[in-house]
Amino acid sequence: MRCKSIYWLAVIMCFMTLSCDNTEDGSYVDPITLYEKVNGNWGLTNLKMVDESAKANAIEPSEQNLSTYFNYEDFKIKFNVDEKMNPTSYEVLGNVPPLFAPTGFWRLSSDFQPTNASGPVRIYLYSDAQKTQKTDELRLTSVPGNNDEMELQLVHSSGGIAFVSYVFKLTAIN
Repeated sequence: MRCKSIYWLAVIMCFMTLSCDNTEDGSYVDPITLYEKVNGNWGLTNLKMVDESAKANAIEPSEQNLSTYFNYEDFKIKFNVDEKMNPTSYEVLGNVPPLFAPTGFWRLSSDFQPTNASGPVRIYLYSDAQKTQKTDELRLTSVPGNNDEMELQLVHSSGGIAFVSYVFKLTAIN
């Protein structure tokens, strides 16, 4: 009798072990890319010009808020993607002096936020849909998250030395 009980207990334990082997944790979904986060309409909340030479030499003032000058309070930018979240075109809206090409095409240097110290993701701007004629490069210094805010930096340099940069603080427009 005792052997029979041990036998059935062993059989039940085997079934329990086998039934616990397949954990169902939902269906697979693709990871969220930076394209999904950058996609859409963005309005300017602040535009700062930084004199990189003055900053490097600790000369003040090295920064100037441009948000209320030259109609920049009207600055908006729209990054478009296709149905597969691939980047397509971008467009700057508002009657503002252009700091970079106001229309064109774009792509990111990485689909995902880097986990190493490789620096910020770059937004490459192009004049053609094939993305062979690069016009400018923006640094994605703050990635949109729960707060729907993003920060971009445009750096102008000469001979590999930065002399002025523009920092755009943007918020999502629904």
